[in-house]
Amino acid sequence: MTVPVFRLDSVVRSYPQGRTTLQVLRGVDLAAAAGELVALVGPSGSGKSTLLHVAGLLERPDGGEVYLDGKACGPLDDDRRTALRRARVGFVYQYHHLLPEFSAEENVLLPQMIAGTARAAGRARARELLAQLGLADRLDHRPGQLSGGEQQRVAIARALANRPAIVLADEPTGNLDPETADEVFALLLALAREAGLAAVIATHNPALAGRMDRSVRLEGGRLVDV
Repeated sequence: MTVPVFRLDSVVRSYPQGRTTLQVLRGVDLAAAAGELVALVGPSGSGKSTLLHVAGLLERPDGGEVYLDGKACGPLDDDRRTALRRARVGFVYQYHHLLPEFSAEENVLLPQMIAGTARAAGRARARELLAQLGLADRLDHRPGQLSGGEQQRVAIARALANRPAIVLADEPTGNLDPETADEVFALLLALAREAGLAAVIATHNPALAGRMDRSVRLEGGRLVDV
């Protein structure tokens, strides 16, 4: 039996809210295999971002467990979680969060250097990804010199730079016009499929969700298949 690249097992997450506790995730189970693209849908405020943060080891669950490559992440200390996240997880957000003082190439190079990749190899990887995303002539442009769609393509290249096993994307095209969103989404899916990545992508757009392998909906803190 193939071990999922990523799995959430009965994950619970809550936050204190005054004298009460807000229950966001109530025993969430979710798995994704290599090459499987999963759409995460649900209304605003349903906890999609929280689920992605827990899945990507940015937050610890209150209960349950997160598995990457079949290994439980709960026992890991913060340093080991950070190292695992850097090596195995790629993030794409609605807002690109690029470093404004660096070029497109440098924004993709930096996370590789932090992970220990040599500059020359990191630069070659950055140029390869940016070329695949149609930005070969934008390598030296800073974010302020790029369109919204171009900036998001740089963010996708950055997420894939360290060759992660899974990509987690939170409304990656939600800040773009429909035509640009469709183009950027198609590029993200193509690169994920080509690399054989597992991917969980939160989106409000049913047309985009329909282009993925399956969809799950977050309702009342639990996931249901769509």
